[in-house]
Amino acid sequence: MSDLELNAPWTAVSVLVVDDEPGMRAILKKALSKKFAQVDTAGSIEEAEEIRKRCHFDLLIVDINLPGRSGIDWHEAFDPTTRRSDVIFMTGYADLEMAIQALRAGASDFILKPFNLEQMMQSVSRCIERRLVERQNFALQRDVERSYPVDIIGDAESTQRMKKMIAQVAPSVAAVLVEGESGTGKELVARALHQLSKRTGPFVPLNCGAIAPDLLESELFGHVSGAFTGAKKGRDGLFRVANNGTLFLDEIGEMPLSMQSSLLRALEQKAIRPVGAEREVQVDVRIVAATNRNLKKEVEEGRFRQDLYYRLNVLTIELPALRERVEDIPALAHHFTQQLSKDLGMKPINWTHEDILAMQAYQWPGNIRELRNMMERCILLGKSPAEYWQELNGDAPALSASAENISNQTSASGNGDDKRPCQCHEDGQDQYCYPTDWTLKDVEKAHIMQVVDSHEGNKSAAARQLGVARKTLERKYKEWAEESASCE
Repeated sequence: MSDLELNAPWTAVSVLVVDDEPGMRAILKKALSKKFAQVDTAGSIEEAEEIRKRCHFDLLIVDINLPGRSGIDWHEAFDPTTRRSDVIFMTGYADLEMAIQALRAGASDFILKPFNLEQMMQSVSRCIERRLVERQNFALQRDVERSYPVDIIGDAESTQRMKKMIAQVAPSVAAVLVEGESGTGKELVARALHQLSKRTGPFVPLNCGAIAPDLLESELFGHVSGAFTGAKKGRDGLFRVANNGTLFLDEIGEMPLSMQSSLLRALEQKAIRPVGAEREVQVDVRIVAATNRNLKKEVEEGRFRQDLYYRLNVLTIELPALRERVEDIPALAHHFTQQLSKDLGMKPINWTHEDILAMQAYQWPGNIRELRNMMERCILLGKSPAEYWQELNGDAPALSASAENISNQTSASGNGDDKRPCQCHEDGQDQYCYPTDWTLKDVEKAHIMQVVDSHEGNKSAAARQLGVARKTLERKYKEWAEESASCE
């Protein structure tokens, strides 16, 4: 049987064996217990039904010829509106009609007695593999529909520190607490931790603040049939869905105190008890929790359990606000522009140097989420950020001191001359007057920016007027931004 052993135990899978032969029950229980933490046995349908009412089982191995009701007549377990178990039928008196009845009853497999143990274990493996795939699919259905990149965008110093911390703590099995303002990308960090951890199970997210308190326990731990009013069928909780993977508990500070004690026990025991069940089920789940609250203050004010706080706060990752990493805004703007224009099926907007400066000057109280939403609106409206803000507020946001420095510096020479354009033509049109001590590079930059401004930021039109390729303008703007950054 060694060649049938799994790479990792299926600890979150439960099995019920129903056979009137004590020897057969003992053999199967011994073999199955090497793989599964919960294996129960029963000698009749009546006994099995009593056990099934108390506990959920992923797999039922049932003999057809039983005293009293036969295995095929166990209609409570095979009701298509409530059944969540796979079934393997066993029999020593099979014929074609009986096989057809077994399949109609919902059999996953059909084994003739006598059989060797390897045949049974292969059948069990096939059934459980299918069930695990179903759980994976369930996790994917709960996942966000939009495709998020796992790579953290940006090269600011604070962003680099965050990336280094993620890579450092990802391989650990310890819980991680991600702290940061709303919209800073806490779920993205949790996904990166899961991917870098190389865990084989799924990534399962849950917003604790979005679930009614009286339903949260069932959502996390699952329930058995009849556990409460309306529970017509059993359900796997998210802990079991996330087995061997990562469970992301967003807004953990919103979790009720009564539920916090249950979560603490699950973390310490590495086991859960579905609502209405009598036994615990072992699970292997890595917890990543996130909050925009000050949990330490919440503990001091009695709104969060101190012991749970210490259990979650083994490893902490603090996410910087967008206003603290403005150097990342150009890269984020480019990333969201490409992603959103593809998702929306619209032509991407070309951001001007002035647009980037305006975005870097804004405080972004909603952080990256607000930036992304603003990008989406601009693409839908066909407007640049500066133009959007001007229409919305009557003017674009005032440039910060750092943005003014970037805007006013035209070279790294630092000769102190004012190199901004003046209005000296009688026709009223803006025109650059270039001092004689300017370098050719200064004049080139001033002229290019004037032409781009005259085309309202349309670099393609400006490039045609200047007689150069658009890529040349993009390269120039990139060089100027790098020079400005090096001068700060």
